[in-house]
Amino acid sequence: MTPTRSWWRTALGLVFTALMLFPVYWMINVSLTRTSDLRRNPPHWFPWDPTFEGYAAVFDQQLPALGTSLLIGGGCVLLTLLVSAPAGYALALLHLRGGGTLNFVLLVAQMIPAVVMAMGFYAVYVRLDLLNTVWGLIVADSTIAVPFGVLLFTAFMSGIPKEMLQAARIDGAGAWRTFRSIVLPLSRNSILTVSLFAFLWAWSDFIFASTLNRNGDLIPITLSIYAYIGNNTTQWNSIMATAVVASIPAAVLLVVAQRYVAAGVTAGAVKD
Repeated sequence: MTPTRSWWRTALGLVFTALMLFPVYWMINVSLTRTSDLRRNPPHWFPWDPTFEGYAAVFDQQLPALGTSLLIGGGCVLLTLLVSAPAGYALALLHLRGGGTLNFVLLVAQMIPAVVMAMGFYAVYVRLDLLNTVWGLIVADSTIAVPFGVLLFTAFMSGIPKEMLQAARIDGAGAWRTFRSIVLPLSRNSILTVSLFAFLWAWSDFIFASTLNRNGDLIPITLSIYAYIGNNTTQWNSIMATAVVASIPAAVLLVVAQRYVAAGVTAGAVKD
């Protein structure tokens, strides 16, 4: 590769990266802009006279909603792992009848629009008295993550060396003991990947929250942010400050987990 071609590729990469990150920059810029300057034309491209009143409103008013979102995200991760990991193990290694059909059903389930699922959940939750509850929202959010988790665990666990499973059987381990002692430790990166996406789906959910938990005592941050939108005025700096703060957990998780998501877990795992 010539130096000129390498330079152009680097330049294009920087341009595309800047374009993709510009909305994030503008969100931060608006969050620091004073209310009197929000309608300036042309707008301020830099926060020349920054204000932190939006962030003060976030920490004064939105901390309960952030805590609720953390609770919903953690509950969604736990429920997703409890369902999808054993299901993936059964489909990948226990040779269940109808496994191919079930995989197809899981693929189809991921194509169902969230709005349609929300309407179905609403009809069910009215009868079960689960509307406006955190636990109902955790179950609803998990229905998005579980099919993805099952498919990912199935794909990964199918590649676990059969020699390890055979060695476990020779040592007297049953299916459940093999799952706990052999398969789960090897699936660490898959577990982290499923956990990450389950948390991000729950953290960013708005459709289920607005349909199933609009009048609850505990509402997530995606719904609480609407308190700043009124009929006559909209507190844009508070909205953007809330969005910035709400983006931090997701960004931290992505940075921390990226190397685990990309890494392989079966290298050197074959028992000699």
